[in-house]
Amino acid sequence: MRKKPVLVIMAAGMGSRYGGLKQIDPIDDHGNLIIDFSIYDAVAAGFEKIIFLIKKSIEQEFREQIGRRMEAHVETAYVYQELDQLPEGYACPEGRVKPWGTAHAVLCCAGELGDAPFAVINADDYYGKSAFQTIFDQLSHMEDDDTCHYTMVGYDLYKTLTDHGHVARGVCTLSESGMLQEIVERTRIEKHGNRAEYTEDGGAVWTALPEDTIVSMNLWGFTPSILKELEKRFPAFLDNSLNSDPLKSEYFLPFVVDQLIREGRADVKVLHSADSWYGVTYKEDKERVVEAVRAFKKAGLYPERLWEEA
Repeated sequence: MRKKPVLVIMAAGMGSRYGGLKQIDPIDDHGNLIIDFSIYDAVAAGFEKIIFLIKKSIEQEFREQIGRRMEAHVETAYVYQELDQLPEGYACPEGRVKPWGTAHAVLCCAGELGDAPFAVINADDYYGKSAFQTIFDQLSHMEDDDTCHYTMVGYDLYKTLTDHGHVARGVCTLSESGMLQEIVERTRIEKHGNRAEYTEDGGAVWTALPEDTIVSMNLWGFTPSILKELEKRFPAFLDNSLNSDPLKSEYFLPFVVDQLIREGRADVKVLHSADSWYGVTYKEDKERVVEAVRAFKKAGLYPERLWEEA
């Protein structure tokens, strides 16, 4: 019997980004966080199980503030992303505090996922209601054959920017049929007037990105085959990164997906979302998110009290 898609929520970096979970501000008058709206939309789309990917150090706080509220509405599981979760023969470099990245995060979930297809999201991004329904429907009938078949929801870059600093995005190149041809992680994209530009050298040179650029916001859909690929490729990543950038290098999902596409081992169907992205990359972003949620409720997209009416 085919297993239903599972949702993985990457939340291992929440404590470090916000100075502790207690500092995460709600985005409506009823104490809901961005993650509440993502889970609400996911449950409405058909997801019945959620895996929270966290650090062990924030487990108690996370369960108290987020997990226990969700357990009444959806099956939940907890997986931990720690710096010492490395293949045999490898050790975490002294002084490293940065997590190993999104590909490592998903790999940590292998034991809990089993052979179920799954979607992956960031804990602190608002993706829009249609995104969860679209990816759930796609995952519900997606199967590998001689090729691994994956999917992602792509967003218009200019709808994912902040006025308060830089963002990291997976910049996508698509075929005419909407298949992903290439994805490149740009770790510093900024809004300069009406243009989005990225730099790879600390700001010495900036390159403009066109308005029709599609980016990944880490809303991926995978069959279980991705787990074997992530495991197989992780040692090669470590061999390189431990020599070149041992304290900050990250094993990114887009990096692995791009490799698989180039090798002809996988294809990725891009499900385009016309929605705007909302997130609190910087504390100054919060008011924009609060206003958006207020407008969504006024338009009837969400009930005033999110979970009491679920």
